[in-house]
Amino acid sequence: MLIDFHMHTFPDIIVKKTMEKLIEVCILPPHTDGSLKNTLEKMDKWGVDIGVLLNIATKPSQQNTINNSAALIQSRNENIVCFGSVHPDAQDLEEEVERIKSLGLKGIKLHPDYQNFFLNDRKADRMYRAIEASGLPLVVHTGYDPVSPDTIHAEPYMIADVLDRFPNLTFIAAHFGSRGMYDDVEKYLVGRKNLYLDTGLMPYDHGCPTEQFERIVRNHGVDKILFASDCPWGSPADTLEYIEHTSLTSAEKELIYSENAKRLLNL
Repeated sequence: MLIDFHMHTFPDIIVKKTMEKLIEVCILPPHTDGSLKNTLEKMDKWGVDIGVLLNIATKPSQQNTINNSAALIQSRNENIVCFGSVHPDAQDLEEEVERIKSLGLKGIKLHPDYQNFFLNDRKADRMYRAIEASGLPLVVHTGYDPVSPDTIHAEPYMIADVLDRFPNLTFIAAHFGSRGMYDDVEKYLVGRKNLYLDTGLMPYDHGCPTEQFERIVRNHGVDKILFASDCPWGSPADTLEYIEHTSLTSAEKELIYSENAKRLLNL
């Protein structure tokens, strides 16, 4: 079984314009056209059994619409799991966290670069407090992002700071703890409780050497690694090939490919 824990689609009404804009920013060519229909077709081709769609509220005013849409998509597609999103500047973020849970969404996604905040900024504490209390897992984009190439909004030491202050928060650091900053991942994050690392974009331009990948997996704990592609910017097929060429055992790979995700999502 293969569960891709990091995928993105966009509503049909904005998908063409959104993808055109993102293609100008992103270095990597997309592997889908960004629509749900094409993504489902590609999932079947790639052998992905369940896709986890991550949504981002780039403005406080988007929370409600994005989360309603995510709930609808999840209810209509048995092989799709959706995360909602809140914005740290939203006045009603605590209420929205509870509403996300009541909608049956499986977690919450943040992207500090697009939401314009530093991960360990104290203004975000009320948001982390609400998410921690909800028991929902939190996925955060970490490390380099081409939309903000000169400013990293979520570095490993910032993640460590947040985890120190919110020890019961289930935190999933996308892009293996911080894209392009894997030495710092080993320094600050490896072995931390309640911290998962996803493999989004690992085969590409900021991927770490295979020996470092294997070292991080085993020192952090293979039970806290999640298969992820960051589709459409990454391909599950490329990610699968990357992991298959490591020295990880079949049992370790099975944990990464699906078992860890099933446990985390209560599937």
